[in-house]
Amino acid sequence: MIALGGAIGTGLFYGSSESIGLAGPSVLLTYAIGGFMIFLVVRALGEMSVDQPVSGAFSHYANQNWSARAGFVSGWNYWFNYIAVSMVELAVVGSFVNYWLPGIPTWVSAAFFLVLITLMNLAGVRVFGEFEFWLALIKVAAVIGMIVLGAIVVIAGINNSSDLPDPSFAHLWDQGGFFPLGVSGMLFALVVVMFSFGGTELVGITAGEAEHPERTIPRAINQIILRILIFYIGALAVIMAVVPWDSLDGETSPFVQIFDRIGIPGAAHILNLVVLTAVISVYNSGLYANGRMLRSLAEQGNAPRYLRAVSRNGVPVAGILTSSAVTVIAVFVVFLWPEFAFQYLMSVATIAAIINWSMIMITQLKFRQRIGPEGVAALKYRLPWARVSPWIVLVFFAVLVVLMAFHPGYRTAVIVGPIWLAILLIAFQVKRGRDGSSANRQVADLGARSDQLREEGEVEGLA
Repeated sequence: MIALGGAIGTGLFYGSSESIGLAGPSVLLTYAIGGFMIFLVVRALGEMSVDQPVSGAFSHYANQNWSARAGFVSGWNYWFNYIAVSMVELAVVGSFVNYWLPGIPTWVSAAFFLVLITLMNLAGVRVFGEFEFWLALIKVAAVIGMIVLGAIVVIAGINNSSDLPDPSFAHLWDQGGFFPLGVSGMLFALVVVMFSFGGTELVGITAGEAEHPERTIPRAINQIILRILIFYIGALAVIMAVVPWDSLDGETSPFVQIFDRIGIPGAAHILNLVVLTAVISVYNSGLYANGRMLRSLAEQGNAPRYLRAVSRNGVPVAGILTSSAVTVIAVFVVFLWPEFAFQYLMSVATIAAIINWSMIMITQLKFRQRIGPEGVAALKYRLPWARVSPWIVLVFFAVLVVLMAFHPGYRTAVIVGPIWLAILLIAFQVKRGRDGSSANRQVADLGARSDQLREEGEVEGLA
């Protein structure tokens, strides 16, 4: 359910309008291509997670199989990615609360959910899992309900609108064809679609605390393709069958338009509840991941030692509280300078996702090199077509970055990306330089102490 919840978020409920507007019905093919690539990424992570289940996941694997630098960049990149995402989720949560309670200041809503989610994570992984299960269940029920109701509308030919044609699956090809905006439209939609899949890699971080990771992790990962087919491709196919793609206004969620078309009262209220749970779910998962990531970085020597602290039930208390504290600062930045925060910090989060997925694939290649042919033969869970699939995914992400450069909404991310990587690499060099200086001081201190003891011994001998 955690893996399932990670694949369903605001990108589906609201972002699907933008992707449909760019590609038309061919957005279904876009989701299939993007979903297959993410499936390979998570399978690569699953191969390493089943072999060595740890909470630090990709940062730990990068440090172990690639280099200390790679572990540093991977861990801090992922941590900041979720800080930026959490920052935006908390900044907008107030708008959903205000839909019902307009008198509550948005910062009060943000503070309330920050404290609530922090306490949930501090209570233990069982409480986190139970809470996340119910949040995911609401999202899943909403999507399934929409698919079922939409299918009934299409089959029964229900039409409560005089402005729109009767519902039909033929709308997937009779409104300008399956590629009404050409192949280029489908490719540009790929940029929007890929970031709907952010969070699916969270299943790798849960491996360290899953009761039977060798069984549960492969089962969760193998079902990703099925989930994408049902919850993305199935949902959008029904949406465009009920409301033709060129009739979706792009301003309201396609889900609201579907519920309105069916004639269900309170459609906006239903979606507001679903999206509110989706936002809370994203922050809940992000804080869970960030607490474990900071602890893993500290164990590698890539973060302050105090972040190693865990409670009696194994919760990385220091990592969770530190992540929450930084998120508070980030939320203040959003409220004070919203344009700066959303344009630049979210651009970093956008490119950070590509960096993270790419590093998972490279780490998997390094992992197989380290364990050798005998180790590969002994793996219980393997990446399919492992000789070529990592390279296919890496080329795909390179093409995605090129497409982002031509997309006005994502062009900033392409510019910010190299700067962000340079900052991480410089930070690692600074850290290594300090570590080297500290080690040299320790060696010098030991040498001085040794000389002192030798001199004292010589004096005693003379006496």
